[in-house]
Amino acid sequence: MSLHAPASDLPIVFREVGILAGAVTILDRISIDIFPGPPTVLIGPNGSGKTTLLRAAMGLIAPSRGRITWGGRDASPPTRRAIVFQRPVMLRRSAAGNIRYALDAAGVPRVEREQRISELLSLVRLDGLAHRPARRLSGGEQQRLALARALARNPAVLFLDEPTGSLDPASTKAIEEIVRVISARGVKVVMATHDLGEARRLGGEVVLLHRGVVIERGPAHAFFATPATDEARKFLAGELLI
Repeated sequence: MSLHAPASDLPIVFREVGILAGAVTILDRISIDIFPGPPTVLIGPNGSGKTTLLRAAMGLIAPSRGRITWGGRDASPPTRRAIVFQRPVMLRRSAAGNIRYALDAAGVPRVEREQRISELLSLVRLDGLAHRPARRLSGGEQQRLALARALARNPAVLFLDEPTGSLDPASTKAIEEIVRVISARGVKVVMATHDLGEARRLGGEVVLLHRGVVIERGPAHAFFATPATDEARKFLAGELLI
């Protein structure tokens, strides 16, 4: 199965993007480019704007000011983008039924769906649970099923919002392995995490956010070895950013 989709939505470009909620600034003058390649990992304290940035890049939130473009276009239907949240909602169907619903919504021809379901369940290592009610799966299994559902869209870009935030170490390892596999197959992953170890393990690029501002960004190896800002050094040392 090929998960590689034409990267027509890439690069995703933020230029001076601000997002407000009433009088509160959630994102403040964000200017970043999201290019094809290894995962881009967003880190930062709670409330730093990671989830809002993901939602804006997905196209779920419009900027209050500034501009976002997808592959050079101001408007791009999210047919080649998908997002998975920390606590995904499972449909009242089997594991296979959840994926079948996603394939139907993505317009996959009926004759191809059963093969795709089998491939996606295998990818996320839920082969033996196809007929299990999705809501009876464990938390880690539900998150893997949510990944399979998102991949049913054959996205070029996959946004993950704290996908391992509430999982045990074994489930976290399984999710990380899936991220590595799909990234190697050409899907651009943009992921928010609170786990610095996970950011080290998965990140090709790291973006540190604080109070809705990009504090520092760069290759993961350089960021963790020689952070350039005081805020990054404090954050990596476990200090609170105020």
